[in-house]
Amino acid sequence: MTAKEIFELRKQGLKEQAYETARQLYASDKSPQATSAMFWTAVDMLKYCINEGRTEEANKIFLALERLLPNVPDRDGWVQPAFDRCVQLLKKKHTKKAGFDEISEHSQMGVWGEEVAVDYLRDNEYIILERDWHSGHRDIDIIAQQDDTIVFVEVKTRRNTNFIAPEQAVDWKKRRNLRHAINHYVKYRKIDNPIRFDIITVVGSLDTPHPVINHIEDVDIMR
Repeated sequence: MTAKEIFELRKQGLKEQAYETARQLYASDKSPQATSAMFWTAVDMLKYCINEGRTEEANKIFLALERLLPNVPDRDGWVQPAFDRCVQLLKKKHTKKAGFDEISEHSQMGVWGEEVAVDYLRDNEYIILERDWHSGHRDIDIIAQQDDTIVFVEVKTRRNTNFIAPEQAVDWKKRRNLRHAINHYVKYRKIDNPIRFDIITVVGSLDTPHPVINHIEDVDIMR
């Protein structure tokens, strides 16, 4: 699908479809048109997620907008005001107890951990198929391929292991949501390959040169 067709979906109010399609296009096309489509559909999704109470997802989208901002065509001067509006919406959403800067730092940790996990997988000859794939309010951090097996990866990032181990954070509710999301993806992409679910834990911080990575393969999420 082209950027023009994505903007048409946006005009029709199909926010989630336009956003997911823009992400697929931008994964292989960094042209000004694709970048613009990615930016504007992400703005739409951020606002939608805030309205739906999906704040953590909105935070992730905001970080993606920060990365996109310098490269988005802005002939009419609308891009920066749209980005500034997203900042204001997030600030309003977060309570005084958990301020925007604190939440933003938490989100940055999550994004950093996913980047570390992606680099680790690529170094181990996995092919990255999708990142941050959404099925409604459920998401899968990374979808990769190892030989003919499709691997669904949950990334857990922590500064240290003083409290709960990162892999223990994948509780029964998260496992249930992952089952639904994986099932949706398999049907949506018409997957007939073997599949498995892995957890990658990343322990460190944004300035850690060598974070500790633990890759737990073939985790049972049926229980």
